[in-house]
Amino acid sequence: MTQLRRRMIEDLRIRNYSPQTVDRYVRCVAAFARHFRRCPSLLGPEEIRSYQVHLAVDLRRSYSTLNLTVCALRFLYRITLHNPFPIHLIPFARTPKKLPIVLSRSEVSALLRAAEFPHYYAFIATLYSTGIRLSELRFLSTSDLDASRGIIRVNGKGSRQRQVPLTTRLLSCLRAYWIEQAVDSPWLFPGRYPDKPVCRETIQYAIARTARVAGLSKRVSPHTLRHTFATHLLEAGVDLFRIQRLLGHAKFSMTTVYLHLATNDIRAVTNPLDLLSEDTGSERNGP
Repeated sequence: MTQLRRRMIEDLRIRNYSPQTVDRYVRCVAAFARHFRRCPSLLGPEEIRSYQVHLAVDLRRSYSTLNLTVCALRFLYRITLHNPFPIHLIPFARTPKKLPIVLSRSEVSALLRAAEFPHYYAFIATLYSTGIRLSELRFLSTSDLDASRGIIRVNGKGSRQRQVPLTTRLLSCLRAYWIEQAVDSPWLFPGRYPDKPVCRETIQYAIARTARVAGLSKRVSPHTLRHTFATHLLEAGVDLFRIQRLLGHAKFSMTTVYLHLATNDIRAVTNPLDLLSEDTGSERNGP
């Protein structure tokens, strides 16, 4: 490990970045250095711009990959290297504003019915019932469940803790799953080795496979269930501020996207087509 890499990792850990973020940032910087075959401390704005063009035009990387690289390079040059050049010279890619995919209640029911194994069912039920992130689901411990108070303590991004509901139905599901597992582990969802949590790929595969078995045409991921949780709460009359706290959003603006997903107001609008007389079609088609 080079001295620069070690120092960047230390800077990230001092600021309490998650292990996953640390790994991604270091990978991005390493790819940048490999591209030019030089230490990043010897590179500047022109090389950064050239590399961004390479990612966007030559490699056709996604918007998320482009912006992850920007975040990593901004951290490297601003924090680790204390480089004096203006940080705005490393611009973010403009991302398209796409609405998230949301399942209907009938589709969630179909997904649960199609679960082939108890842990598949437990993954889906927990994500839909609590709205937690995939990373938060992985690191749930059995001690995080407080059945007497009906809550689950969640360690979120940036070590921000919050509480989400533990309903009677979800508690029964998790108890049945735990009895089926019969594993001595501190994790609610242990991996192949009891002392390790389940890996991301296992959860992602379980949900994608269950969606195919259920015959759903939509692409379903763990985050789809998070969006569905929030949207269904809003449609049930729960206010946005409460939804923000349940989701662990740092900014309220992140939660307002669900205003565009809830269908209550859309269905309440009288459609102009329905206001036309019933004989409009027959007039067009003739006798």
